[in-house]
Amino acid sequence: MTGRIAFQGELGAYSHEACRQARPDMEAVPYHTFEDAIEACRSGEVDLAMLPVENSTYGRVADIHALLPGSGLRIIDEAFVRVHISLLALPGTKLDDVTRAMSHTVLLGQCRDFLKSHAIAPVTGADTAGSAKAVAEQAEPSLAALASELAGEIYGLDVLASRIEDQSNNTTRFLVMAREADHSRRAEKMMTTFTFRVRNIPAALYKAMGGFATNGVNMTKLESYMVGGSFTATEFYADIEGHPEDPNVMLALDELRYFTSQRDILGVYPADPRRN
Repeated sequence: MTGRIAFQGELGAYSHEACRQARPDMEAVPYHTFEDAIEACRSGEVDLAMLPVENSTYGRVADIHALLPGSGLRIIDEAFVRVHISLLALPGTKLDDVTRAMSHTVLLGQCRDFLKSHAIAPVTGADTAGSAKAVAEQAEPSLAALASELAGEIYGLDVLASRIEDQSNNTTRFLVMAREADHSRRAEKMMTTFTFRVRNIPAALYKAMGGFATNGVNMTKLESYMVGGSFTATEFYADIEGHPEDPNVMLALDELRYFTSQRDILGVYPADPRRN
């Protein structure tokens, strides 16, 4: 596929890396916010949008689940990206020269052991690739950045140390979004993502979930969030294994309808091989 895919952040961000891995033949286009990336796709300025939804270490990405239902976009794919963190510095800098490392607060927290062992003080930056860009612009040998090797390549920085994250399985899950849904069965293992609101009856959530259990449908994610700032209006976001046309999934979704006031399938897409 040719075309353009939007992501949030600076060039060299992990979302940029996800675009290169999942859609290597597309031009990756950076946008300042998630909302900007979504709008670019919705308006037709780009063809797809790459959005991070959760990290194996830090859980869900704030705001994304609330943005998806009203985005007007549909999920057509998922991508699991292994987060490898590198220490980047000006060309010619040695590791012993570095006294401070700048990055997003999440990445700083993922490299505590490395920073402590090398007596490097953490410095909070706006984001990972933006920190690499700032290190290149400030030209201070004592200041390094924690970011991807891709960011080092883009901003002309040397990799002083690689794969320095404390947890070796640190992975971020991304969703590939498009204006049109694609419910075709494109792989042996498919995923379905949907949102729903339960009716105001006793044990509504328990009853709504019962159909998935009795029909042997594996639900891999279930999260809730408030709607419109109300403490009484709650929307649920769910991922399940299977296609809506699978007999057991069809039965479970039919049963879900009895106990919900609103349902919306956000996407049907192949499971990433790295999911397990």
